[in-house]
Amino acid sequence: MRKLGSIAMMLMSAAMTQLAAPAAGQSPGQAPATTVIKAARVFTSTSERPLAPGMVIVEGDHIAQVGQNLAAPPGAQVIDLGDATLLPGFIDAHVHLAMEMSDDWYRDFYQSALRFPAEEALYAAKYARATLDAGFTTVRDVGSDDYVSLGLRNAINAGVAVGPRMLIANHGIGSTGGHADNPPYPPERIKPAGTIEGICNGPAQCREAVRFQIKFGADVIKCMPSGGVLSLSDPVDVPELTREEMDAIVSEAHAWHRKVAAHCHGDEAAKIAIAAGVDSIEHGSFLKDDTLRLMKEKGVYLVPTLFAGYWVGEKADHFPPAIAAKARAAAAQMQSMFQRAVKIGVKVAFGTDSAVEPHGLDAREFALMVKNGMTPAQALIAATASGADLLGLADKIGTLEKGKLADLVAVPGDPLQDIRQTEKVTFVMQGGKVYKNQPAAH
Repeated sequence: MRKLGSIAMMLMSAAMTQLAAPAAGQSPGQAPATTVIKAARVFTSTSERPLAPGMVIVEGDHIAQVGQNLAAPPGAQVIDLGDATLLPGFIDAHVHLAMEMSDDWYRDFYQSALRFPAEEALYAAKYARATLDAGFTTVRDVGSDDYVSLGLRNAINAGVAVGPRMLIANHGIGSTGGHADNPPYPPERIKPAGTIEGICNGPAQCREAVRFQIKFGADVIKCMPSGGVLSLSDPVDVPELTREEMDAIVSEAHAWHRKVAAHCHGDEAAKIAIAAGVDSIEHGSFLKDDTLRLMKEKGVYLVPTLFAGYWVGEKADHFPPAIAAKARAAAAQMQSMFQRAVKIGVKVAFGTDSAVEPHGLDAREFALMVKNGMTPAQALIAATASGADLLGLADKIGTLEKGKLADLVAVPGDPLQDIRQTEKVTFVMQGGKVYKNQPAAH
């Protein structure tokens, strides 16, 4: 039985490793197809200046050449995108593909309680396709219930569902009553969550919670050192994990070669998380300048989720009073925090918190980043090269270079002149397979 179990684990591991899989549509042993993609501009994310005009030659699922006036190999398929800009596939480092909020918080609460995991999975597949069509070929999914995102990742890797390449966290890890915990249901009716669901108290339980998430396939560990906006029973900015608990979470995750994303609105909680060695701070609404300087010094990424902050601020009247007050407070601070982070020089990776806002609108984050201090080129790099670095995939994706996976998107015109062109993606290739190729709307 132990031997059979080991074989099963090996098969599961192979099925979940998309980055090593052959290109979609390729039969074993088949010679890789060659595609030449031309555009008026090619933004490689290795520089802030595009090639104009530019070409990318794709063989199978990898990039073979990037440059200008390259010779097309005999028999290659040629795709001429015209007055468009070709870029690396976008990376959203903060999504929740297993869910999506509407303007009716109470209906959402009811549906989340009554939907079975199989039904949630069907919605998740829809959200995944919308995300890919928007040009996001890779995402980091930082929390879901019922292992829906785990199942979605595996289905995408197996070619059963269509969506972005996914790194997933399973359950977020946090304290009893904190942002990672369930709503305050009567405990006699709904069993309180434990370490398998990521809820822990004390260093030993926090290590156990990390191990449970990894046991069930987590690529990254998400923890909740501070309160959250959309949870009912906790203040938004207070620390909810001690330094000892954070040390346990981070050291255990890093021992298993998993990075740690720390949900932090509050400044004090962020300081604890940074001291413990987290790899990124998510949201960061109330971060002060000394904390931002510490992040720069230690190389900790900020994943700002400006679109989510803007969205909840606009929709605050639809929330229960306790959540509405937190939404307004966070929305009022997040953009000014980001402006200071850009001036200080904190490393930034693009992230939206999609699910708070509808999936497929991820690119609206770009305009908010530019409005609040980034150049268009910096925003594009945050969603490509920087995102790949944060996810630990810089050797495979994030830039248009020879040997990288052929993840490419195109937008009409020039996003360096109008960043909102990123909201009009016309071409999507992931791993050498074209998922979208439509003429630009006039």
